[in-house]
Amino acid sequence: MFDISWSELVIVGIVALIAIGPKELPGVLRSLGHWMGKVRRMASDFQDQFREAMREAEVADLKKQFDDAQAAASNVTSGFDNPLETARREMEKAVEDKPLTSPDAPAGAAADTNVHDFPVPETPASVIAEPQPDESGKPETVKRDGAA
Repeated sequence: MFDISWSELVIVGIVALIAIGPKELPGVLRSLGHWMGKVRRMASDFQDQFREAMREAEVADLKKQFDDAQAAASNVTSGFDNPLETARREMEKAVEDKPLTSPDAPAGAAADTNVHDFPVPETPASVIAEPQPDESGKPETVKRDGAA
């Protein structure tokens, strides 16, 4: 730090011993040690605060870069339509354009909410059958179109 060799420290110690005296030298060295400890703690605190300020500046810079990248990505994706939203809008438009009454219904007829675009086949009565109990009293399996 100050580039002081051991021989120079010995000379300073001898001068301090002569100037201060052997009786008071231990107290002076103790107080000098306390002051040196305080100076080192203050320097360490200053370094810690400086490092913390640098970390905060780096975090703020990274946050700014992230926000800029997110804004750029938002601008890029805003040009594209959401396919689900587009499909929903098209379905709503198709439902709005379609009449709710069938073309065969009279002019004053009520709207039919179950209008289908495809024909519904008639179900023959032979397919719909109630289960009949057999001799044991259990319902018989339903026969459909001649199959057992």
